[in-house]
Order: sequence, then C-alpha cells, then structure tokens
Amino acid sequence: MLGITLNADTYLRRLNQELDRIDRGAMERWADLIYRAWENGKFVFLIGNGGSGLTASHFCEDLGKGTIRDADRNDEAKKRLKVLSLTDNVGWIMAVGNDWAYDQIFVQQLMNYGSAGDLLIAISGSGNSRNVLCAVDWANRHGLTTFGLTGYDGGRLKGMQQDGLHVELDDMGMVESIHMCLHHWVLNDVFARMHGAGRYAPEA
Repeated sequence: MLGITLNADTYLRRLNQELDRIDRGAMERWADLIYRAWENGKFVFLIGNGGSGLTASHFCEDLGKGTIRDADRNDEAKKRLKVLSLTDNVGWIMAVGNDWAYDQIFVQQLMNYGSAGDLLIAISGSGNSRNVLCAVDWANRHGLTTFGLTGYDGGRLKGMQQDGLHVELDDMGMVESIHMCLHHWVLNDVFARMHGAGRYAPEA
C-alpha cells in the first residue's frame, strides 16, 4: 500500500508516473471492442471480485446509461449497448457459490447468457482470481472475445486473455484507481463514436 509510506504529494506524483506508462493502444482497442459490440448487437459482460467487482458494476452502469443521449432516453427505436455485470446478480452468486463452488459464480451465468461474438471484460488486479479465470477459459472456447484489466505481473489472466490492458504495479489500490480512470475515457470515446460527437463529428 503505497499510501503508507508516501505522503499525498509524492503519492500523486507516483500516480501520474504510472498513468504516463499506460499503453494508449490498449485503451483504444478496449474502446474499439465495446463499440464493435454495440455495432453488431452483441453483449458486453463484466466480471471481477471485491473492488474489481464494484468496478465491473460501475463500468456496467456507465456503459448502459452513459452511452445514451438525454434526448434519446425515450426513443424506443434507438439502438442501445447490451451490457451486463455478472457481479450484480446476487441470487446467482449465492446459489452457485453455496451449492457448487465459488469459482463457478461467473462461468455458470455466462453459460446461460453468453454467445459467440460477445465481449467479456475480466477485471483482476492480481490476474489470478479463479472465478475470473474459469469464465475467461469458457469464453475463449466458445467464440467470445476476452479483454482483461490486470495489475501486478498480470497473473494467469494476462496469459489467457485475447487482449487486455496491464497496469504493471504492485499496489492494488492504485491499480484499481487507474482501471477506473481509464474506463471513463473509454466510455467517452464510445459515446462520441456512437453519436458522431466531438472528434468523431462529421465536420471534425
């Protein structure tokens, strides 16, 4: 935990240094995959544990509501992004975790909902969460696209995912904060493309 030894000023300088090291190409590919899922009418699924699980929930809310213009909220003909966080179905999670095994809580849901061409965004700071790995393994074998968000050394997830964004840092709090920060750019980029806004405007 970097904040134990670093004061506020030094912590923020370190955070800026880590942000400068982020692979911009990975950010763009992350946005591309979500945009393509929308274009093709495919689902975006999100998974993670603990803080990463809440990040998945936050991403889902943002991508669901935050890609809709206020003027379009009652337009039933407007195509919307199909997005679902598998961390939010508490009944599924409790039943599967209690009756079968905790490493099955995401993959069992994915087996009900997922189809070839869908996108699975798997968030794991360590890259070694077994329930995340089980879901990614199934997704890879059934024609879904897998994109991982990792920290530390990337763990097993970094080797299993088809693509991903890695924060090479041994501090869970800062890794999670960076994942969330970068997500908001991805969200904005997808919104702009969907609606021809900003740098994607026809006159831009």
